[in-house]
Amino acid sequence: MTGVKVAIVGGGPVGLAAALFASRAGMHPVILEARDHDGDKACGEGLMPGVMPLLKNLGLDPPGRDLLGVSYRQGTTQVDHLFPGAPGRGVRRTALVEAMRAETDRLGVDRIQARVTGVTQDAAGVRVHCADSDDVAADYVLACDGLHSTIARQLGLVARPSRRARRYGLRQHFQRAPWSSMIEVYYAGNAELYITPVADDTVGVAVLGPKGTSLEQTIAGVPEVRARLHGAVPASTLRGAGPFPHRVRRAQVGRVLLVGDAAGYVDAITGEGLRVGFAQADEAIIALRDGDPSSYPRRWRAVTREFRLLTRGLVVLASSPLRRSIVPLASRVPRVFGVVVDRLAR
Repeated sequence: MTGVKVAIVGGGPVGLAAALFASRAGMHPVILEARDHDGDKACGEGLMPGVMPLLKNLGLDPPGRDLLGVSYRQGTTQVDHLFPGAPGRGVRRTALVEAMRAETDRLGVDRIQARVTGVTQDAAGVRVHCADSDDVAADYVLACDGLHSTIARQLGLVARPSRRARRYGLRQHFQRAPWSSMIEVYYAGNAELYITPVADDTVGVAVLGPKGTSLEQTIAGVPEVRARLHGAVPASTLRGAGPFPHRVRRAQVGRVLLVGDAAGYVDAITGEGLRVGFAQADEAIIALRDGDPSSYPRRWRAVTREFRLLTRGLVVLASSPLRRSIVPLASRVPRVFGVVVDRLAR
């Protein structure tokens, strides 16, 4: 269905991907973003191999460092798995957003700086209400506004998780040459520490854990990482995110489709959030192109099913008394571990 005007709420990587998919499908996307900034946020910044073909299809090749696999570590136990075929890539989120914005500019996609407060819709279209600019009328709306989605909340779609399940994330970069081409995941106390090479002179360090988790203290509790980062100068400000998880009751209401974290977020424990978010954006545009937005929930379930099941399982284990057995068990059955990693990474 060409000529359709699609209002995309949220100008992060998933919203930008949706705009690029829409433009290539002959639609007229417009991006509404509350803040005109560099798009930085707390995340692991490791793009799994499965996202690279999607980026290539969008004409994107952001700078970064090749990621050859994943290494899970706990104490003296370590299990590594190399990605089959093409590598993933560690990419600063700011560099990814810059590359995606440049491509939307090249295609003439409109971007409006506006704080969206909600939507109203009828059989003919949707009106996006903005606090500090004129409302925007569109045929459809894609809510790509993240973990704390204004659209999902305004439509009454957010399901409140139990307090016991809540986790938080922190991330900071350090000026230090990467010592590995793997994503390293350390189980440290009740948190997980992620090391991702993102440039020839920069590594990203992220931690996931319960409220009050400290990045500095978590690093100090992992001797290998503490030694490697000793004297390294911070290359970015400390950023936080959460709480996780974020659950919604459904991913589509009439002419409004929820995409990416806005449509539900389990936990970043496995590191492939953008791959799943880009796949959702693609499916949302296909549903609109076919004139069948009601097919999106089915499409959404299909592209997120394995991610949700495997990630939820890992999060449950990581929050249980069995936590200490995850890495030792993976080291004893490396083929099973490899299958799980490959399914999530593809």
